[in-house]
Formats: sequence, structure tokens, C-alpha cells
Amino acid sequence: MKSFLGNFKSVRNFEGNNGPVRNQFIIYTDKGTIFQSYDSVIVASVGGKIYLDENHWNYSVTTGKYRNKFLGEGIKETREKIEDGLYILTDLN
Repeated sequence: MKSFLGNFKSVRNFEGNNGPVRNQFIIYTDKGTIFQSYDSVIVASVGGKIYLDENHWNYSVTTGKYRNKFLGEGIKETREKIEDGLYILTDLN
């Protein structure tokens, strides 16, 4: 894990309609919260800022579904926030 993301505290699976969702994780650190899909960090909320992995943030339909749930918005809002500089694209992996 990249050092600016903090030190690991705990992890849980996303919850779906039928219970925990495999391969979709919420990771809690001492600095923020991270969404990981399979082996890739997708989004990190650290220090009041949102970071999206530049290579994986919109990787697949499944990743997008849980990214949207994590951020509480749709893809259109996410793209607008990237364009406006509110979300930072960077290498999280």
C-alpha cells in the first residue's frame, strides 16, 4: 500500500443485497478509507481529498458499480469532478 494512504487498520467486503460481495473491499487506515476491487486500489479518500487510480478507476462494469457506491454518485459526476480538479488521478497501485 502506498505510504500516503496510511497504515492498515481493518477491512470488510462491500455489502450487496445477498450479503458480502466477493472481491470488493473497503479498507480502513489511520489516514482514510480505500476502495479496492480484486487486487487493485480504485479510490482513496485521504485527508479530505479523493484520489482515483489513473489506470483502474473505470476498469470494468463491476468496478464502476462499487466505485459509484463508494463515492455516492454516478459516473457523470465522477468525470465532472475529475475535470474540475476535485478528484485527483494518480497511481494508487
